Amino acid sequence: MQVTIEKALEFIYTQTKPKSIKIVPIEEALGSVLAEDITATHNLPPFDNSAMDGYAVKVSDSSKTLHVCHTIFAGDNYNEELHNGTAIKIMTGAKIPLGTQCIVPIEDVQVEQEDVTLPDNLTLSKHIRLAGEDIKSGTQLLSIGQRIDAHQITLLASQGISHIKVYKKPRVALFASGNELKMHFETVEHYQLYNTNTPTLLSRAQELGCEVEFIGTAKDTLDDIKAHIQSALECDLVITSGGVSVGDADFTKEAFGAFGYKILFDKVEIKPGKPTTFGKIGDTMILNLPGNPLAAALNFELFGRSIIYALSGAKEKFINTMQTKMKEDYKLKKGRRTLIPGIFDGEDFSPCEHFAPGMISPLAHANGFIILSEECSEVKKGESVKFISTKFSFTSKDFKNLIS
Repeated sequence: MQVTIEKALEFIYTQTKPKSIKIVPIEEALGSVLAEDITATHNLPPFDNSAMDGYAVKVSDSSKTLHVCHTIFAGDNYNEELHNGTAIKIMTGAKIPLGTQCIVPIEDVQVEQEDVTLPDNLTLSKHIRLAGEDIKSGTQLLSIGQRIDAHQITLLASQGISHIKVYKKPRVALFASGNELKMHFETVEHYQLYNTNTPTLLSRAQELGCEVEFIGTAKDTLDDIKAHIQSALECDLVITSGGVSVGDADFTKEAFGAFGYKILFDKVEIKPGKPTTFGKIGDTMILNLPGNPLAAALNFELFGRSIIYALSGAKEKFINTMQTKMKEDYKLKKGRRTLIPGIFDGEDFSPCEHFAPGMISPLAHANGFIILSEECSEVKKGESVKFISTKFSFTSKDFKNLIS
């Protein structure tokens, strides 16, 4: 069944379910997706403390010369009360003594042996960090479906949380098919090619936080492709490249069919990558990509990435775009939605000068792509387009229209 890009993505998101959960220490949670809500159990700061190295004083002592009766360091448990006519030297982060009305920074006072002279503009609560002004106990800090980065780990550590529930990372199995293909560590004959698709897709799946298994390169025989499929089915997602067109030696669909492959779509109204196929065997998602390197890579960025996002449990699981404008005029043949790789420089988008489905060099130069509608035959310089990055994940909790 041939489908539009929107329908293909709808199939992906309705048929792909998040992984099960596990408990991990926060030191191992980076990049994982949270599988529980996290509520604060402590105020932050936990007590009123000094925001500066300075002196704890009363506002009514403005302009006065006071005797410094004590020094408090961060971590000290000082329980005496501050009285009028005295000052207490205090370090940043130290708990302020009872009765303190403001902190005067060291650079704002005149020091004479054990006395200090205060300025005349003291204000109540100046340079005092109040208990709970950052985080109040009982407030929700993080929510289920949120991806954990370094700053979320900061929040967890501030609450003394050592372990959290996260979704297991997707397990992805990869193999290619084709008698003409050899791996980069093998010797190629003059009539053969190096397999660039599998290392590319493997690396991208790893960049997206997956656990990846390389099954190998299958020969163009039904039995060998079946053997590779059998080895891959324990994973959540199987990605293949090649063998999904209509050539005499394209056995991929037939081989998968022997395992009860339920195909949800086997053609997409897209250029390049029309024969991209998606389905499932039991709970394992299957994505069959074209063999041409650029077509395989671009369609992975659109469909493979969406499957991985859906498996991850992330709340923001839909690919998002950045609005930009064309740097120059661009003409193309209309009739099918077209993926255009290129470079977004922070202001404008420039299509790659030369690209075709079988090329690999545009992948190394591009940092993303746009999708032009089937009615489009020309995009003028300065016209608005929707850029999809391949260098970082920019996602949304709502489905977005990706077509320019």
